[in-house]
Amino acid sequence: MLEDIQKTLWAAADKLRANMDAAEYKHLVLGLIFVKYISDTFSARQAELKRRFANPKDEYHLPDAAPADIKAELEERDYYTAANVFWVPEAARWEALRSSAKHPQIGKLIDEALTLIEAENPKLKGILDKRYARAQLPDGKLGELIDLISTIGFSTDAGQARDILGQVYEYFLGQFASAEGKKGGQFYTPSSIVKTLVAVLAPHHGKVYDPCCGSGGMFVQSEKFIEAHGGKRGDASIYGQESNPTTWRLAAMNLAIRGIDFNLGREPADTFTKNQHPDLRADFILANPPFNVSDWWHGSLAGDPRWVYGDPPAGNANYAWLQHMLYHLKPTGRAGIVLANGSMSSSQNSEGDIRRAMVEADVVEVMVALPGQLFFNTQIPACLWFLAKQKSQRKGEVLFIDARKLGKMISRSQAELTDEVITRIGDTVAAWRNKQDTYQDTPGFCRSVKLSEIAEHGHVLTPGRYVGAEEVEDDDEAFAEKMRKLTEKLGEQIAKGQELDQLIRQKLGSLGYEF
Repeated sequence: MLEDIQKTLWAAADKLRANMDAAEYKHLVLGLIFVKYISDTFSARQAELKRRFANPKDEYHLPDAAPADIKAELEERDYYTAANVFWVPEAARWEALRSSAKHPQIGKLIDEALTLIEAENPKLKGILDKRYARAQLPDGKLGELIDLISTIGFSTDAGQARDILGQVYEYFLGQFASAEGKKGGQFYTPSSIVKTLVAVLAPHHGKVYDPCCGSGGMFVQSEKFIEAHGGKRGDASIYGQESNPTTWRLAAMNLAIRGIDFNLGREPADTFTKNQHPDLRADFILANPPFNVSDWWHGSLAGDPRWVYGDPPAGNANYAWLQHMLYHLKPTGRAGIVLANGSMSSSQNSEGDIRRAMVEADVVEVMVALPGQLFFNTQIPACLWFLAKQKSQRKGEVLFIDARKLGKMISRSQAELTDEVITRIGDTVAAWRNKQDTYQDTPGFCRSVKLSEIAEHGHVLTPGRYVGAEEVEDDDEAFAEKMRKLTEKLGEQIAKGQELDQLIRQKLGSLGYEF
């Protein structure tokens, strides 16, 4: 049902944008969904308080209170902040906006509402994107968008409303990424890739960090994993950084919608030159940095303490990202990073030397080759690096997994990893990591390899080089007998071909075309 609702909402919202670019329209839609969410959770809390005020057995009971007293009490902000609910001033609540949806100055009214919300909630200061008054939408379209988003909610239960709105938000992020094409991937990592990182890392507690967090998808999936395995929201502390100001805002709204506490740094900033969390040592790092960035270097980075395994080349940031992640891990920490396939084998500049040093230091734990066409924004083949600061098991070994043939096409241009495939990868790593009897090398899929063998291959980390070919099921037929049957079949086909050749010559000859 929810999937149908999401598709209907997207189709209607996309139709409303008229000629506006998806990159611009995205912020209008997602900002309004955020306001709808905080208004819904505020209203749900208000309804709960009304019931508690009227219940003689409740500690909040207000005996003999006049309606005016109850109304005044419902406007006490402490009731809301105590329950981790954003305080929404009356003029900024969704119903106030909805009642003014057809007003010619609705854009200005939305901007004013966002200013009020920020002023009352320091956590949101500088986060909400106030661009509605200058939005280039035809007259009436913004009001229609408000009417459309008014249909989202579907629940008076605060937790359920949060989940529904969160899923709608995530769906819209994905759809905008697809609509924007290349630019979209800068803020959105396809969910099947995020789920794979989470399945392998199993981030169930502690500090979770993403130094290029986009819209926060890694954090959302981490929280989902924790809850699915019996934990609760808040078992992990969220730390992130993002250089794009508008994407930084998207991440903050995405996390706030789900009630996830977060620290995205004081400001949007470049992770290499303006590290927002210099002293952080994380239990888990999940990241999808931009591939093969060539203009990342700055003179101030020379001799940086993060470059433990060698100075990364100025023309490609891949090995800067890998070393940044390792630097920010606790001794027991693990990291999962999405990178272009070239990172596994490149020897340009100093990359081969850095990779050799990392392998010899035994910080590479698992390598996964991914199918093509998983990303919205690039056809560059990708892989997953899993790093461990200090291995407790499987020292001196690397697990290679080749998942290139395991993608499922979901459209003409888009593939994904199914939940079954993700579970298989996660279970394989867990069994290997813990030396369980259920782990076995599987030709064509996975193999555990000693560092000495990797050295023989020049420290290249491409899974296809190690896992071998998939086994073909033996039908127990003797080779000689199989060859006899095949040659007989070939002889029959050659004879049939000669007959057809002769027939064609006869037909053409009868028409006066001999050759």
